[in-house]
Amino acid sequence: MTASRQGWFEGWRLFAVLALTALCVWISGMRGFEVEGVRAVIRFTARTSLLFFCLAFSAAALARLWPNAWTRWQRRNRRFLGVTFAASHGLHGIAILCFAIMDPAGYAAATSAASYIFGGIGYACIIAMTATSFDRTAQMLGPRAWRALHLTCGYYLLFQFTVSFGKRVPDMPLYALFLIPLVTVFVLRLVSMAAKAAPRPARTA
Repeated sequence: MTASRQGWFEGWRLFAVLALTALCVWISGMRGFEVEGVRAVIRFTARTSLLFFCLAFSAAALARLWPNAWTRWQRRNRRFLGVTFAASHGLHGIAILCFAIMDPAGYAAATSAASYIFGGIGYACIIAMTATSFDRTAQMLGPRAWRALHLTCGYYLLFQFTVSFGKRVPDMPLYALFLIPLVTVFVLRLVSMAAKAAPRPARTA
């Protein structure tokens, strides 16, 4: 990635390109607004949400452990990767709503009370994190409360993704592949926290 291209593909431009791409795929995947097309969009947006969440939630740890051009770019654009994750999961929610309207019986069979509860908490976390991803709202919340909110919600979403993909592994073993980035992000954050907490060796004269 050249310096000029790296400079352009940042911030809100990064968000706009990624969100527009996801929207175009979302629309093209509807397949004439048929139920199977809507379900395909649900699966696709679940995976794009997983990607952007992992990129955002691992950014600080990677930048601390392996500082280089990519991880610095990732860390610098963590906010926009997170907002893109929120946009992707917003499309995911719209597709689920379309599925519920178009195929109530199929939707009822695919959901449960637990999915409403834990999924609702997940969306509340996404809304809270997105609303506080701007300078003014972050300043109003304060750095300590902001960090507590984003850490709590981030780890909850990590858990929720793990459960959502993990419960499909018995029927579809290839879904285990989606657990790899989630476990990797968790381990990276643990290692990063340990490295940050480790005392630095005293300098000799």
